[in-house]
Amino acid sequence: MIFKPTPLRGSYLIEIEKVEDQRGFFARAWCSREFESHGLSGTFAQINVGFNNRKGTLRGMHYQVEPHAEVKVVRCTRGEVFDVIVDLRPESPTYKRWFGAELSAENHRMLYVPEGYAHGYLTLTDQAEIYYLASAPYAPESARGARYNDPAFGITWPETVTTISEKDASWPDIGP
Repeated sequence: MIFKPTPLRGSYLIEIEKVEDQRGFFARAWCSREFESHGLSGTFAQINVGFNNRKGTLRGMHYQVEPHAEVKVVRCTRGEVFDVIVDLRPESPTYKRWFGAELSAENHRMLYVPEGYAHGYLTLTDQAEIYYLASAPYAPESARGARYNDPAFGITWPETVTTISEKDASWPDIGP
């Protein structure tokens, strides 16, 4: 696996290293030793799948606070999404900055989302599916969110949001 640091401290875009031949390719999509050798969490408690019917569906920006803060490793297994993270750690030099990347079934990329980051995605195709590892089980009492179009972040979404849940649309702004 190839770990490429993003501009946001502690987050990585991860690419698989393909071994190809006439049959196709083989690649490692997960190795706790490789994650740990980069100082990243290699232990996960839950695996989640999100399926979205329509292009333009937005889910996010979600995070969990202590004592259930979580690391995520996100991969798109069907279609394509624009995956976004926002650093919400006040002590971080990249506080309130965002990073986005296209994840698709075709490019096989993954995004490592550290604790203290909000995460969300916009589907770029119909029938888009994400699959992600979470270091902590979902805890409703620790679940939080921020508005996807909070001016404090200034996220540039590549497509128009056409479908969003009432809950995700009504998360509060984080503030200046």
